[in-house]
Amino acid sequence: MIDKIMTDTVITNKGIPSKRDTKVVALGDAQFTFAVYIANQPKMPEYESLSCIQPLQVEQIGLIGKACGNGWRKVFNVYAKLLYALDATHFNFSTLVPTWQQYRDQFLLQAHSGTALIFSPPHLAFTSISSQSAFSELHHKASNSTDTKTHTNTDNNTHNNIHSNIHNKTLHIICGRTYAKKLINDGLLTVDLSWLNEEFAINFEHAVIVCPYFDYRQLSNQKIQRLSFLLSALVTGSDEGVIDTTEFE
Repeated sequence: MIDKIMTDTVITNKGIPSKRDTKVVALGDAQFTFAVYIANQPKMPEYESLSCIQPLQVEQIGLIGKACGNGWRKVFNVYAKLLYALDATHFNFSTLVPTWQQYRDQFLLQAHSGTALIFSPPHLAFTSISSQSAFSELHHKASNSTDTKTHTNTDNNTHNNIHSNIHNKTLHIICGRTYAKKLINDGLLTVDLSWLNEEFAINFEHAVIVCPYFDYRQLSNQKIQRLSFLLSALVTGSDEGVIDTTEFE
């Protein structure tokens, strides 16, 4: 296994850093277990000045879309489509309502949803994966892994969210290779990433995935299926089929 660097940031059982006033700036559930990190924020005064985790209310997604344009509509739509496409064996999002549109409007980024759209850099608690050997083997298989150190802090008491069956793991998705590279270059993302291709990277130990930006063209329906497969792999701790991308191309 690669070396670990311990940090001074403590992650609470709600997933929020609690030491040295480190804050998570996000839209969504304060007790999130499904985190999506994005480089930009909605250009509305109430969100540009955000300094905490703020759950959305019914109809706020629609209001943001109207005020900020089609790009933000796509972000929310792709987020909802992804959650709805996840394997129901591991995630319960698709069981709540008949369509992804209804999930977006009734649950996405609201209190108790377990979901968050995060504008601040990732703060990764140590995530206990059922198969650490999967991470180790994958690290050696991938030919183009990013040579960085692991940034971690131990907390095995992450909460159980009622809307997803992810076995105490907080899953972290970083939108876009460009954003991930910037975080790495700025020293804000220091986990070891195994790059599967030009668009997807994974870290089993900390349950991190880098994927294309949440846009219809960049994260197409086919790539949503690929991302769904990788998220299930994080939950099970198995790397079987993770390297082979031909099924999704």
